[in-house]
Amino acid sequence: MIDFHSHILPGVDDGSSSVEESLKLLSLLSEQGVDTVVATPHFYPDRMSVEDFLKRREAAYKKLCECDLTGLPQIILGAEVKFYDSISRLGELELLCAGDSKTLLLEMPFSRWSEMTLKEVAALSRSGRVTVVLAHIERYLSFQTPDVWERILDSGVLTQVNASFFCGYFKKRKALNMLASGMINVIGSDCHNLTSRQPQIGKASEVIRKHFGPECLDYISEFTRELLCVSNKKVN
Repeated sequence: MIDFHSHILPGVDDGSSSVEESLKLLSLLSEQGVDTVVATPHFYPDRMSVEDFLKRREAAYKKLCECDLTGLPQIILGAEVKFYDSISRLGELELLCAGDSKTLLLEMPFSRWSEMTLKEVAALSRSGRVTVVLAHIERYLSFQTPDVWERILDSGVLTQVNASFFCGYFKKRKALNMLASGMINVIGSDCHNLTSRQPQIGKASEVIRKHFGPECLDYISEFTRELLCVSNKKVN
């Protein structure tokens, strides 16, 4: 299983606060069946340049790589990029994609999206520069009208939900219905720490397996691997 969205790099954003916490998070992910994790620290274009972000991300990754990572998930470097008007014209956008892929994780505004926002996302998706994946779409559902999702999906945009979406008593049915309808493409833990935001990939996988069988999980995993251009082989 691939964890498509995580904040496991130490000290780079509001995620893991130390190398020790990062190692424990990786260990938990491994126990939950994750063999590959995409590290997606926040990138805020209004606060830093792409160059500065990449330097900070690399420094945090190197700290982690100084430890023994044997038996822990393979780490792919990416970013959770905050949407802003004219993002489609950012020249260094490809540098924020996950690993060697063209896949970009985009965090949308937590409000009703304007017509300009919808057109901007569609333009970015149709440009061919990147494959857009919207982060944790369950958090935006209450803000948007149903037709918004049809427009988004018709433009080739993909979607990610957090594993916790499948774990809540009241949210689980909605999550399963969205998965059955094809509205969910990839899953991430969005884990930040060992207390309030632990990884729940294992629990979510059990819920999906119970309702749709192991074939559904296999499909999600293979789709995600193709999206990220990675194989089943672990490197750590």
